[in-house]
Amino acid sequence: MMSRSVRAIAAVCVMGAALTTGAGAGAEPQKFVYTIHHSRYGKIGTFTNTVVRNGDDTTVSTEVRIAVSILGVTFYRQDASRQEQWDGDRLVSFHGITTTNGNAIKLDGSAQGDHFVLKTPGGEKVAPANVRLANPWSPAILGGNFLFTPDRGRLDKVRVSGGDPASFTVAGRAVQAKKYNVYLLDGMKKYEVDLDGRGVPVQFVVFGDNGAITFTLDS
Repeated sequence: MMSRSVRAIAAVCVMGAALTTGAGAGAEPQKFVYTIHHSRYGKIGTFTNTVVRNGDDTTVSTEVRIAVSILGVTFYRQDASRQEQWDGDRLVSFHGITTTNGNAIKLDGSAQGDHFVLKTPGGEKVAPANVRLANPWSPAILGGNFLFTPDRGRLDKVRVSGGDPASFTVAGRAVQAKKYNVYLLDGMKKYEVDLDGRGVPVQFVVFGDNGAITFTLDS
């Protein structure tokens, strides 16, 4: 049971934060902080994305801080630092280090011709040029059919549905959003993303073996 919990919590790093869609060249960095709640363990940490646009170039820097405790004893800890580089809607490079209970996993990837190649501890993985990272920093992320997980580099083929109206309360204010669902090809619902009118996820959920992990925008 504990091993399933750890796998579920590790899925926290699958999903990320977002930026508004109207930033132009030379825009100031945009910082988005999410509180992370596990359906069993409650609040377990924070996820922060900082997004900088310069014309068609976008840099997304992510920091993850997670600690899960029972009766004051921490049994799971995960920290991550990652950076994505985008040229328009194409991922051109990725670098990330995820440290889980003291064990670090490093991932490096780059666009090569009509593919994206990601180096993982288990070897290279090759994806189509339009591959996305499982991090909804932009609504365009929902347009891809393939997703890399940024913690371990797993490659999944997915399908996206939804766009139905939804209402949420974020930081004490009512927010109207559209709900999207991301499924694996075996029919399993893996992610749920709620985008407001600016294209910012006000809430998103990762579904794992041992419960749901919910990210809620702090402001």
